[in-house]
Amino acid sequence: MTTPTADDLQCYRCGASLAALTLPLSRQDLCPDCGNYLHVCRLCVNYDPRVARQCREDDAEEVMDKEKANFCDWFEPAPGRYDDASAGAAQAARRRLDSLFGDSDRNGDDGDPDAGARRAAEDLFR
Repeated sequence: MTTPTADDLQCYRCGASLAALTLPLSRQDLCPDCGNYLHVCRLCVNYDPRVARQCREDDAEEVMDKEKANFCDWFEPAPGRYDDASAGAAQAARRRLDSLFGDSDRNGDDGDPDAGARRAAEDLFR
């Protein structure tokens, strides 16, 4: 297996190219588009949601939040970690939540992000 270059990598969350970054990725490196940390389990070659602890490296310490920056010594960025299908599913779920609780921008709530949910809860308990 050849070692990936930054040109081969893309953000696991938004799919943005990471070609402008230098390898190895620092623990503090952020995606240039979405601003999420990149030294995370979800971008690692060892990340596998189908195995115990979701990591194929037996000697790695367990990381509970797979999308937070960590100090794992086994981290190696992997190309192809962006999953357009799961990103689309997350956006669809957000739209369903917005329609259930109301989107504050559509309801004229003057920027209060919780106003729609608060109103739905109040309506429920009246």
